[in-house]
Amino acid sequence: MRMIRKLSAELLGTAWLVLGGCGSAVLAAGFPELGIGFVGVALAFGLTVLTMAFAIGHISGCHLNPAVTLGLWSAGRVPAQEVLPYIAAQVVGATLGALVIAAIATGKADFNLFESGFAANGYGEHSPGGYSLQAALVCEVVLTFFFLMIILGATDERAPAGLAPIAIGLGLTLIHLISIPVTNTSVNPARSTSQAIFVGGWAMQQLWLFWVAPIVGGILAGIVHRWLSARS
Repeated sequence: MRMIRKLSAELLGTAWLVLGGCGSAVLAAGFPELGIGFVGVALAFGLTVLTMAFAIGHISGCHLNPAVTLGLWSAGRVPAQEVLPYIAAQVVGATLGALVIAAIATGKADFNLFESGFAANGYGEHSPGGYSLQAALVCEVVLTFFFLMIILGATDERAPAGLAPIAIGLGLTLIHLISIPVTNTSVNPARSTSQAIFVGGWAMQQLWLFWVAPIVGGILAGIVHRWLSARS
């Protein structure tokens, strides 16, 4: 029953991440006068993690991201048997969050889910700034690496107590400020999958990068942090 509660928390938390982050991009970013812009979207993603860390951090650890789960595993923080169930719950939760966004967005008469891009991640002609595959790969690996370094450091037992959600939320905001123009910012395979499912086509074809790069960055961070934080 405890594991079911943890997976339920991850499902709900990842749904909130997608609804708050991708929802702000799809529903609130594009209006000439009222739109929040990409700075607002970056802040929205940070706020989703910050709020959920307080809400479910004590239940599941508030990973909300396969790259985070694998990074914590490589750092020795998560047992191997929890990795796949966590990832499955995160992908399902993200997809449910995207479903809610789609249900709201399609209530606008001129909204076209496929032509809008639906906040999907991409490179090349599908990068907001026209960045190449190589640039997208470097960006996603490096930024996921530093995201996990923030998470692992902020949640270390030697870090100041109670402040981890703030550091992690602000870290994710900063990451989005850097990389929205490059890839629309993934650093999270579940978030990328949920949007790609609804867009299909090019988004599904490019999805591989937004699994490979964040996972590589996350696992590397776990290894590096384990070495840095060694007590001997």
